[in-house]
Amino acid sequence: MTPAFQFAEVRGAKLAYNSTGKGSPVVWAHGMTSATYTQERAGNFDWRPVSAEHRLIRYDARGHGRSTGGTDPVEYTWPELGKDLLGLLDAVRPPLSPGLDTPHSTSAQKVGAIGSSMGTASILYAALDRPERFSRLVLTTPPTCWETRPAANGMRLGSAQLVQDKGVAALEALSVDAPASPALVDAKRYINPIRVSARRLPAVFRGSAQTDFPPREKLAGLALPVLVMSWTGDGTHPVSSGEALAAALPNAELVVANTPAELATWGDRAAAFLR
Repeated sequence: MTPAFQFAEVRGAKLAYNSTGKGSPVVWAHGMTSATYTQERAGNFDWRPVSAEHRLIRYDARGHGRSTGGTDPVEYTWPELGKDLLGLLDAVRPPLSPGLDTPHSTSAQKVGAIGSSMGTASILYAALDRPERFSRLVLTTPPTCWETRPAANGMRLGSAQLVQDKGVAALEALSVDAPASPALVDAKRYINPIRVSARRLPAVFRGSAQTDFPPREKLAGLALPVLVMSWTGDGTHPVSSGEALAAALPNAELVVANTPAELATWGDRAAAFLR
């Protein structure tokens, strides 16, 4: 049974979140157009091993799922979503440190983090801004970045215009009902439902199109332990992005999944890494 959602007032939006399990906190940040459980229900990921050992906090990013948001693309750029994540960690109830209600306190409990695509980027920006807030990072399916980002940005702008002109159904009609990666051939569904309203979706795409990972020289100063996990065959989330990200971070290891069996290990790997 899905736990009830709570809402945190964060930077002018209401962010929906819930939590499962007990223990040290870990936050899950989903991918673009998704929501808290969308990718897990589709069979992309299984984070139950994490919630078996930790308090796993799942949340809907701004404008996604149950969370509110506006129609300014800047709201959905990755640095801004990173600020939302930090705001959520300060606002979550019960507090991440018992009796602690003061935002930005240096005594706040460190949090582990797991992200996918947009969520991975959000976590990177949040961790660069306040590295003392995090213990370890699990960064899955890094999207196109740096040298490969411009082509993806053009596609995002095209999607935004299509939705604006013809609606979400026109975008959905272009989706190919096939696994994005060989690792996903056993997934329950290949096309995930879009969990962003037609009113906000163009802004979400345009925000994505004007953003990128932090510069490599900034990531070189992020000393947190990081586990990067990529799957093969996905042009939107290429292994080359995982390799580039792991190379840019000073304390990172890379895991690549090519088969469903390899992908099925990710939940246990993440749980072990976050201990």
